[in-house]
Amino acid sequence: MNYQSTRNAALTASSAEAILNGLAPDGGLYAMPALSGLDFDWQRCLTLSTQGMATEILCALLPDFTHAEMEQLVHAAYTGKFETEDLTPTVPVGEDTVLELFRGPTSAFKDVALSMLPHLMTAAKKKCGVDDEILILTATSGDTGKAAMEGFCDVAGTKIIVFYPDGGVSAVQKAQMVTQGGDNTCVAAVRGNFDDAQTAVKQVFAKVGGENLLAGKGVRLSSANSINIGRLAPQVVYYFRAYADLVRRGTVAVGERVDYVVPTGNFGDILAGYFARELGLPVGTLVCASNANNVLTDFLRTGRYDRRRPFYKTVSPSMDILVSSNLERLLYLLSGDDKLIADLMKQLSENGEYEVPADMLEKLHELFWAGFCDDEGAKTAIGKVWKDDHYLCDTHTAVAWDVAQQYKQANPEHNAVVVLSTASPYKFPAAVLEGIGEKAEGDEFDVMEQLHKVTGVPVPKNLADLRSRAVRHRDVIDRGEMLDYVLGKAAAEK
Repeated sequence: MNYQSTRNAALTASSAEAILNGLAPDGGLYAMPALSGLDFDWQRCLTLSTQGMATEILCALLPDFTHAEMEQLVHAAYTGKFETEDLTPTVPVGEDTVLELFRGPTSAFKDVALSMLPHLMTAAKKKCGVDDEILILTATSGDTGKAAMEGFCDVAGTKIIVFYPDGGVSAVQKAQMVTQGGDNTCVAAVRGNFDDAQTAVKQVFAKVGGENLLAGKGVRLSSANSINIGRLAPQVVYYFRAYADLVRRGTVAVGERVDYVVPTGNFGDILAGYFARELGLPVGTLVCASNANNVLTDFLRTGRYDRRRPFYKTVSPSMDILVSSNLERLLYLLSGDDKLIADLMKQLSENGEYEVPADMLEKLHELFWAGFCDDEGAKTAIGKVWKDDHYLCDTHTAVAWDVAQQYKQANPEHNAVVVLSTASPYKFPAAVLEGIGEKAEGDEFDVMEQLHKVTGVPVPKNLADLRSRAVRHRDVIDRGEMLDYVLGKAAAEK
């Protein structure tokens, strides 16, 4: 089954082509129009190892790859790189379950997908007969950048450029990126916020594609953001992993629904849960948890998306987003109407807002619930979970935890609840330390040590030596300079 552009269903691509292209030529996202029509044995999937689950799920979503090919790619992507063989363990906390997605090489949930994407992309190159170098462009609100560079570091036939908002990520996140090794990696801070960087990356794709600016240069662009289906598809796996864990523990019986609470910025992580539901997994309500930048909360409640609002820098910076790209993919899958989606995205671009039809809002209400939590609430949640359950969570997980409690109070007949934990608390140590009632002293690396002394929770190995690593990337540019910056890097010697 081919993928289609969300803005023009006539623009199709195989799954391998969709991975290579990242975005469709018209700026739309690639989507498979009939996920629920796939022949997929979800109950058998629950009996497999995590790598076995990944093989089955990715074969279903990316049908260009044979089972043997995918099995080999999955093995290469994950073996020996995560703290546990399960990749994403679950932990009972209070009456709920926390799904730990930060046990990979950069201590963030993006590792699950970005360990896999380079292998998918290099295999897709061969499958499509592409000899061009792949230049990956990625905008990051904090975690994607490091995870993407870690995944693509020195992968033959690729270069990667990461753009992050100057002053808009934590000190630990910045240190992870600017110390990144690899001859094919490049990082630049962009003056502005994440939405500025993400919008400019999309504009670079459109400009390069529309004017053939890289024609004949042996280079083509792709993306490692969740706008790329090869990045989104692997995230479906951990919804199955968590459900299987709950069945194994006796928390639910096979077939009983489970509610998932997801800290959400760009809407990719929660959209993976919708994909899991379409593949047959008994997903109940998908709870969208936002921080003070609560554009998604308002949208899911009212059907009106309005990015024209104050932008807040919060202690959960990976969620500091006002334009949630993957929402477009969901709206297309719910409506099947590419003309509607093209019109909505045009309204968003030109007017900063749009409103979905009433029947679509009804569908959204059947699938999703939404809430938000500000910085004060997040720190309170960190302290309460630590005091009550001796579990240390980061700021993004705290937002999700707080919203989970809101959801349960509003819906007493809720299903078993899984809260997705997206990052190690050591990526945001000052806010976490303050949350448990301690005063942070010194820089963030001093605070990491202080947090460890107070809690005894181990510091992840990949973060422990950050302070001593040499800074390799110092570029700071304006949004308007990004196209020239990309073209310059594309022309650099391979």
